[in-house]
Amino acid sequence: MSETGNSNGASILESIGKIAGFVVFVAILLGPTPDGMPPSAKRLIAVTALMAVFWLTQAIPIAATSLIPLIAFPLMGIESADNVSKAYIDKNIFLFLGGFVIALGIEKWGLHRRIALHIVRFLGTSVRRVVLGFMVASAFLSMWISNTASTLLMLPIGLAMLTSLRDVSLATAENESDKQKTGEVIVKLSAILMMGIAYAASIGGFTTLVGTPTNLAFTGIWSDKFPQAPEVSAGSWMVSAVPVAVVMLVCSWGLLVARLPKLPGVQSLDRGFFNERLSELGRPRHTEIWMALIFVSTAAMWIFRKPLVFAGHELVPGWGAIPTRWLINWGIDASEAHKWIHDSTVAIGMALLMFLIPAERNKKGKMQFLMDWKTAEKLPWGILLLIGGGFALAGAFSQTGLAEWLGHSFAHEVKDWPVWLLVAAVCFLMTFLTEITSNVATVSAVLPILAGVAISPEVNLDPRLIMIPATLSTSCAFMLPIATPPNAIVFGSGKIRMGQMACYGLALNLLGVVLITLGTFLLMIPQMGISVDVIPDWATGRN
Repeated sequence: MSETGNSNGASILESIGKIAGFVVFVAILLGPTPDGMPPSAKRLIAVTALMAVFWLTQAIPIAATSLIPLIAFPLMGIESADNVSKAYIDKNIFLFLGGFVIALGIEKWGLHRRIALHIVRFLGTSVRRVVLGFMVASAFLSMWISNTASTLLMLPIGLAMLTSLRDVSLATAENESDKQKTGEVIVKLSAILMMGIAYAASIGGFTTLVGTPTNLAFTGIWSDKFPQAPEVSAGSWMVSAVPVAVVMLVCSWGLLVARLPKLPGVQSLDRGFFNERLSELGRPRHTEIWMALIFVSTAAMWIFRKPLVFAGHELVPGWGAIPTRWLINWGIDASEAHKWIHDSTVAIGMALLMFLIPAERNKKGKMQFLMDWKTAEKLPWGILLLIGGGFALAGAFSQTGLAEWLGHSFAHEVKDWPVWLLVAAVCFLMTFLTEITSNVATVSAVLPILAGVAISPEVNLDPRLIMIPATLSTSCAFMLPIATPPNAIVFGSGKIRMGQMACYGLALNLLGVVLITLGTFLLMIPQMGISVDVIPDWATGRN
């Protein structure tokens, strides 16, 4: 389709979205109020529906839609301007902000290219292992920078690799038949490699709290809904999520390359391709070394801030105990001191450090630093507003009693379900719902409901049992280009047909439901000390 056709199609969808959003909004406001639902909760549903339609159709920019609560909530008696505005300045917003500054520094000094090329060079000795190498590189980068950024970084390298493979195969072709087969295989390989990059970026993103906005949305909702609950730290999250991601990455790779034919005349790819690219980069500059130290130090401080515990045994003590002792000595209450240090403290601290470390002099002889504000201005402010809008919705769900009402209604339907089936059903719901909705918006709207379901008398479960699997599942939408930015980016390369992405994506969606459900019971429950029989006191408000 031409650019004009795409523009016209987008314009029509935006117009439909604007009309549909307001129609749904008015219809809900004028419709009957269900029994037991507070009036303010009904008005919240109307605003949420309006935002959902605007997000889905992009009737107005996504970031602009995220600002609707700032005007709608106070005017409609849902929440005061003072309370709703606080959702946009949350500690988890600053965690994401700090992580993005570090990511911008990695990109600014070219460290990302060296990391990606080394990983792919290490694994890429055959066509199938090339696909695995790109998937491992994409997943690893997405653990620390946004999955959107990692996909954009890997895409040009992947396209260059495809060109190199095609040239080598054509050069060794003995006849026209081999040349024709080369073209057919390259077409299949192109689609598989592009999907592999996108899928791996989404999989890698859910392994860390900063890898995707949905994980940060969870932490904000968790601390708001259960302020007395144990903190879900970056380290404990990774211990539970990384093994699931590794298995899913391997299975995804296996599914993608299962029917991948060999290129005529090419049994393996020479490592010289990667050596040549690395030679072009030259020896690591001191700026890359500094960024590598920042990168590794930040990851280590996130992972080891809290003790790593598995099945009740402390594997590694957390460094966070040291500043906690300082705070206690300075007069901070011992029961509160451990809350004063957060993963956002690390992120912002390391980001600020980048503004202080000299990098190199520019052409005018002026000293540059690892980070400057001109680069920092490239921060995805729209995503930060989107997260803030999600937090605002989540807070209003609790404030108006809507979460509690929906939770009891849903709990009545699932009260007799076994725990494993409830977890699997939640994973299934979140996975396929995210195919057509914003994953942050989905998490923000649904997690408060699930929290109410878990602690309701009918279900009576530790809320982590369904809230964490639900959050992970929102990163596992692989069927449609609109599901995630990585899907949209690789689909835009023109190498993938819609039918291909839908077919492979459906299989991976279902695989994600199974693996996350298994990971909940085999990893998360023993690692976080969760009981499937007894609801903790902090979840019910008991002391």
